[in-house]
Amino acid sequence: MSQSAHSEGRTTLADYRAALTAPGSRGPVIASILARLPIAMIGISALLYVQRETGSFAAAGLVSASSLAGVSVGAVVQGRLIDRFGPSRPLLVVAAVFALSMASLAVAIEAHLPTFALIPLAAATGLSEPMVGSASRALWTKILPEGPARNAAFSYEAISMEVFFILGPGIAGLLITAPWAGTGMIAGSITMVTGAVLFALNPTVRAWGPAPKAKAPLLGALASPGMRTLAVAALGFGMVIGFVEVAVPAAATESGHPSLSGLLLSAWSLSSVAFGLAYSLHPWPRRLGLRLPVLLGGFGALVALLALPSSLWALALLMLLAGAMITPQSTTHSAAIEVVAPRGTAAEAFGWVLTAVTLGLAAGQSVSGYLVEHSGAAAAFLAAGVAGVALAVVVWLLRGTVRAASPVPADNALVGAAG
Repeated sequence: MSQSAHSEGRTTLADYRAALTAPGSRGPVIASILARLPIAMIGISALLYVQRETGSFAAAGLVSASSLAGVSVGAVVQGRLIDRFGPSRPLLVVAAVFALSMASLAVAIEAHLPTFALIPLAAATGLSEPMVGSASRALWTKILPEGPARNAAFSYEAISMEVFFILGPGIAGLLITAPWAGTGMIAGSITMVTGAVLFALNPTVRAWGPAPKAKAPLLGALASPGMRTLAVAALGFGMVIGFVEVAVPAAATESGHPSLSGLLLSAWSLSSVAFGLAYSLHPWPRRLGLRLPVLLGGFGALVALLALPSSLWALALLMLLAGAMITPQSTTHSAAIEVVAPRGTAAEAFGWVLTAVTLGLAAGQSVSGYLVEHSGAAAAFLAAGVAGVALAVVVWLLRGTVRAASPVPADNALVGAAG
């Protein structure tokens, strides 16, 4: 591959094959699939479970929001611990706490405890949710040298997460019909804990030991200006999605077909995965500093168009178009971490991106809910577009901060151990 292609983060199908068949990668890849598959499934299953037992969507929403708040904090804390001590010990500890928290939440729901008692338990489950995604992404820098195969590995991480977010709601919807409404939440939790433990105990992962002691900046990964710019881009990305996740069900309800909201959201997820793979082969623009605002601005503009359709069929077609911008942004965020994150903070940096997206989701959903109630779904789609474009302008103004760090030797300490 040419140097220009490498600088663009361009990958080929052969690069994907090289990454996923690299010595020492198979075990962590399989374990991380188990750990990450239930991510979307658990949250939706818990929401449906609480609603089924309490009869209140308001209570279910509060419990879900508490879990998201926990995730936003836990992602950064766990990421910093993983960078400092390696993944094995932190993941084993949080997996145990997560299992205990989930069991406690299930018991509390079954006992019909008041909502205020469920909220801290839900927050604990989010805080302790094993961040295998952060560790898995950072592990590729230990297994693979810098180059196209590593770029392909980062793209795989983003694309696979999008697949999990497509499958999760569907599995949750099926399991909520089981004789016990908590089946999906507990089954997802068991799968996640199993994957996290297998990942943590894998020899390749265990070879990633504690980092040498060094005085870390107070802000950690956010000490990098480029990392802060990336966080703004991730915030905008999450915010636009948050608006849409509320506005689409509202639009379906306004049209008299509320049951079609899930299909509409699945439509843009499917186009996201399909286009995301193609985009990773030929990313554009070439420079990451330009790619971040261009993709976010384009996403916002396309989502604003969702305010125009007068039928659900037209909305579905535009959803397919707008969805094509989702995975390219996820893969770009992952590629940007490699450039802007301070050395030795890869897991924490990924945690900050996840936190920014989560906060954006929460903000978008909150504002969208207000707009839907008072002005209709079209107003929420327009607001999503304005928010996305406005934050894209901010990222464009800060584009100069997205620059490569000083060249350093590739950290291949685990390559020998993996083999």
